[in-house]
Amino acid sequence: MNIKLYLIVTTMLTIYSAANYYVSRRGWQALSMNSSQVSGRCYKLVISVLAFSYPLARLGETLLPSPFIDNLTLVGAVWLGMLYYLFIFTLLIEILRAINKRWNFLSPKLISHPTIIVTTIFCLTLSLISYGTWNARHPLTQNYEITIPKTAGSLETLQVVMVSDIHLGNIITNQRLTKLINRIDQLEPDIVLLAGDIIDSKVDALINQNMIENFTRLRPKFGTYAILGNHEYFDQKPDVAIKYLEQGNIHVLRDSSALIAGSFYLVGRDDLSKERYTGTSRQDLATVMAGINHTLPIILLDHQPHSLQDGVEQGVDLQLSGHTHLGQLFPNSLFTKNMYEVDWGYLRKESMQIIVSCGIGTWGPPIRIGNHPEIVNITIHFGKPEN
Repeated sequence: MNIKLYLIVTTMLTIYSAANYYVSRRGWQALSMNSSQVSGRCYKLVISVLAFSYPLARLGETLLPSPFIDNLTLVGAVWLGMLYYLFIFTLLIEILRAINKRWNFLSPKLISHPTIIVTTIFCLTLSLISYGTWNARHPLTQNYEITIPKTAGSLETLQVVMVSDIHLGNIITNQRLTKLINRIDQLEPDIVLLAGDIIDSKVDALINQNMIENFTRLRPKFGTYAILGNHEYFDQKPDVAIKYLEQGNIHVLRDSSALIAGSFYLVGRDDLSKERYTGTSRQDLATVMAGINHTLPIILLDHQPHSLQDGVEQGVDLQLSGHTHLGQLFPNSLFTKNMYEVDWGYLRKESMQIIVSCGIGTWGPPIRIGNHPEIVNITIHFGKPEN
């Protein structure tokens, strides 16, 4: 692990520990458990189990039995989502209390019964998590219809299904993948594009569940193509991931291009995070696209919707990306909107069109609030530009 990655992990663990301590301490104080030693020990035990479950599951993936790890991961991941909203609600209560000291607008009865507040926060959080868990397991089909003003040989229309951020592993299992493949087949695409983060963290999780058999059921006319995302680098085995995916008839484009049916180009970039994990940066887009015939339509797959101007300058007609999850948990979308030129949906930037998916899977908490998982179904019309 390089020093930069070590610092990121250390910072995340520090924030996670601080949030657990803050929420559990405030809950303890509000419930007035200090008087009961038995209740206090039970409370601390439950919080400790919840807080340590996710880190322990990640550390014990290669040491402990898979069913135990899977359950521990799920418990810890759900707790991550609960902790997030418990922290937000607890912080809001702190702000209200501070304001009330000056303006004195809260009911004295409410202030004298903090247990009511704690119970309300817990029930509200539980309701949000329940909805978010259901929402994360029920993807929508997001339809787009666009025109690329170039001729594509004999092709007049191309039906593309693009899926990003599946995050296959211990939480999003082979059973979920089966349902996804069935949904894709129903759309009858000409080509299937997987825009990175197919794997959550360990390629071994896919191998152990024999997920490759599911991928072989995809038989679009022009094939299935994929690129790497940042998560394919998590266990430092991107080459193993590529080799495994290619066993399922998935063509992985890594800073390379392919001419499809003599009609259009598909360009796939390596992920931007490559440098963080390997110390070497991906190729620049001009190098990747050297030798491409620009009279034909050019579709670019780039996991992160970053540096969109590169695609514009190199004559890309359509860029497809994912990565953002649209924040996954509201109000994180407020941050992604400021981080990216487009964090979800459609954007035209000069001559280039961009579609960014919020993804179909989840990372960390198996929960989505404020957005919907999606399968992107794109109808592309080709034709000479109108003068």
